[in-house]
Amino acid sequence: MKLFPQRLAVRAVLLAGVTAAALSMSGPAWANKVFVSNEKGNTVTVIDSATWEPVAEFPAGNRPRGIGISPDGKHLYVCASDDDTIKVFDAETHDFLWQLPSGPDPEFFVLSPDGSELFVSNEDDNLVTVVDTAKKSVLAEIPVGVEPEGMAVSPDLKYVVNTSETTNMAHFISTDDYKIKYNVLVDQRPRYARFTNDGTKLFVSSEIGGTVSVINMLGENGPELEAKIGFEVPGVQPEWLQPVGMRITSDNKWLFVALGPANRVAVVDVNSHEVVRYILVGQRVWQLEFTPDEKYLITTNGNSNDVTVIDVAEQEAVKSIQVGQQPWGVAVAPN
Repeated sequence: MKLFPQRLAVRAVLLAGVTAAALSMSGPAWANKVFVSNEKGNTVTVIDSATWEPVAEFPAGNRPRGIGISPDGKHLYVCASDDDTIKVFDAETHDFLWQLPSGPDPEFFVLSPDGSELFVSNEDDNLVTVVDTAKKSVLAEIPVGVEPEGMAVSPDLKYVVNTSETTNMAHFISTDDYKIKYNVLVDQRPRYARFTNDGTKLFVSSEIGGTVSVINMLGENGPELEAKIGFEVPGVQPEWLQPVGMRITSDNKWLFVALGPANRVAVVDVNSHEVVRYILVGQRVWQLEFTPDEKYLITTNGNSNDVTVIDVAEQEAVKSIQVGQQPWGVAVAPN
């Protein structure tokens, strides 16, 4: 059975009081709902990107972390980690609809491009669980390395990638038979994986190793390690530079990397692998997400209980918004 049945410089200063006019935040063409999972608050905060103000908050189960939206924008998926399930909400009304089997302690997931499959990392059982979102049933359980964490789907739909924190590997799982085809060793405690839009490179962040590994998807013998990106911020201790969440612009030009307790987002040139800027954000920055037009990037800052809005073109932080207790993940509804 196929996995996809349809195959289809530190310049920034936080400006919490920036006006809507200064941010050019008007007009319905780009306004979106921003959903933020609050890990300790057990809620999801909803932000209106037209005003960058919180407009709602609703309960989302115990310890909500990974969060995402169906491709049609109708359903919001939330990993309720301590409930051992994935809760599904109506993205418009915020009503709870149903839950999906996820395996124990789901932390993070990725959806297939058509939204028919959901791939969940189960840290406690060293598994990746594949869920049929329509049938609400488990399609497969794939044994991987110790403490699986990050998930990514290659643009050509050929691989699902999982990172295992203790094994320190990126596992490349075939979408044809759910088997691991390649393993690439990276630095200590890999957290997240992100493909370039053309699928030629995969970036893997290593939280304790303090690096981002660059994996060449066009290697003669399969995916192979090409380079490692390090980070250095004056006045910040090296052990605080902990790469976690990442996002890449669709033109494959810029990689944005959340650096955890360093309270910075690094901006990396995708082609040269050089860090060109560090953007100051809130405390313990964890996850990142673009608005659909990639005009803004939203970060979740777990220890300051806020999110930061970054102007992508200017590569500067322009707004801080208070949310719930210990924000973890962020998802933005499509237009």
